[in-house]
Amino acid sequence: MPADRLSVVVTRRLPAAVEARLGELFDAELRDSDAPMSRDELIDAVGRADVLVPSITDRIDAQLLARAGERLKLIAQFGAGVDNIDVATARQRGILVSNTSGVTVDDTADMSMALILAVTRRLPEGLATMQAGDWAGWSPTAFLGGRIAGRRIGILGMGRIGQAVARRARAFGMEVHYHNRRPVRPQVAEALGATYHDSLDHMITRMDVISVNCPHTPSTFHLLNARRIALMKASAVVVNTSRGEVIDENALARALEQGRIAGAGLDVFEHGTEIHPKLRALPNVVLLPHMGSATVEGRQEMGEKVIINIKTFADGHRPPDQVVPADL
Repeated sequence: MPADRLSVVVTRRLPAAVEARLGELFDAELRDSDAPMSRDELIDAVGRADVLVPSITDRIDAQLLARAGERLKLIAQFGAGVDNIDVATARQRGILVSNTSGVTVDDTADMSMALILAVTRRLPEGLATMQAGDWAGWSPTAFLGGRIAGRRIGILGMGRIGQAVARRARAFGMEVHYHNRRPVRPQVAEALGATYHDSLDHMITRMDVISVNCPHTPSTFHLLNARRIALMKASAVVVNTSRGEVIDENALARALEQGRIAGAGLDVFEHGTEIHPKLRALPNVVLLPHMGSATVEGRQEMGEKVIINIKTFADGHRPPDQVVPADL
């Protein structure tokens, strides 16, 4: 399929350089507004495009794929996660799916550490005091947080991002523990100084910090549920830069409100932009608007990966970042 005949529909605004390159290589239909496409717009797009370039905000489910035209052969996701795409149904319909895995590993790991520091050192409280003009000067007992050196961090999900968090945590002097479907290779664990826990319950009871770095799948939905949150130490904090659905947000809000855990730093939420009202009101909670991958460099590299995936497909080959159901 010649590249210059490919019809590529992009559902969100992308970095200008990425949009320019898409326009040079393909018959690219770019988005004027940065608002997500409506359902009707998505139906129209899948009905006439050769390639769809969606993002995590677009729900590409079985019902939408049933409306896809014969031309649609590739969904080139702008992002690493594909929770929003029914990959199995796409595969059954002969539609390939690709993503931009590996690009934002360091960016997301940096954000995990930023949230750990923000919660344990009470940075938002200090910022709010300064912005309100209420600071009366230094005090020996004001805004006392805690050191993270010497604390135990339990990482849920020891993939590339989890390992990047482990490297950073170790550099900060933290003791690294992790739970995963299976242990990492011995040489990796040794390099990270990481201790494997087969039992998530056992690990949770001993940790000072829980960092969620696993994908959202049926087996990880509410992995941190009310029962497991109740196992956490009263002095523990939890941070999540992965997927909001991994944590039971209601249970987390109750535990924080009742002082059964010390704090939380969240970059993702169970119900998207509908944040639990209790989380907004608590001073020991840091909330961010899904900023984990929000670096100029990261978004540029994501766009470049999308282009490579489409160009490779156009040249008659499998996209290098093809996703298949077994990968989920």
